[in-house]
Amino acid sequence: MKATGIVRRIDDLGRVVIPKEIRRTMRIREGDPLEIYTSVDGEVIFKKYSPVGEISNYAGQYAEVLAKVSGIPAIICDRDHVIAAAGMQKKEVMERRVSASLEDLMEERKTHIYKDEKDAKLNPIEGVDRHALVCVPILSQGDVSGAIMLLSADNHKYADQTQTALVQAGAMYFGKQMEE
Repeated sequence: MKATGIVRRIDDLGRVVIPKEIRRTMRIREGDPLEIYTSVDGEVIFKKYSPVGEISNYAGQYAEVLAKVSGIPAIICDRDHVIAAAGMQKKEVMERRVSASLEDLMEERKTHIYKDEKDAKLNPIEGVDRHALVCVPILSQGDVSGAIMLLSADNHKYADQTQTALVQAGAMYFGKQMEE
């Protein structure tokens, strides 16, 4: 754990302010859920809560099925990191941060489809040189929880209707799973 040198007091209602520098570094936005727990050493730990992370076993299985059916690498992420990947080297993308452009797309609740070379390319993962063919945000009770996408591959340059429908169905499925 990294020491910051910042000390905050708890107010009379039990609240503590997380410094802006830490919120910016950890990409904690207003309204984001935080999980609070304690360690055996007496530490109080705040951790960003990821509803998509709660169903990561299903996410991994769905990514495998999606990659096999489409023949294209499939990625599932929460709002910050890749949590499941299939159809490519997992170590290339697992736990990597999502790009600022993917964050913006999710925040705007937009679907990205790369149909031809006139369309803008979306590079969804920091440090990975692949663009998204199809990317659909996962919505649960009106909130964005993550995204599902198919990434570019040598044998596929553009997204078709079937691939788009598969990714949209997956995003809807995960949204429903998180509502239950």
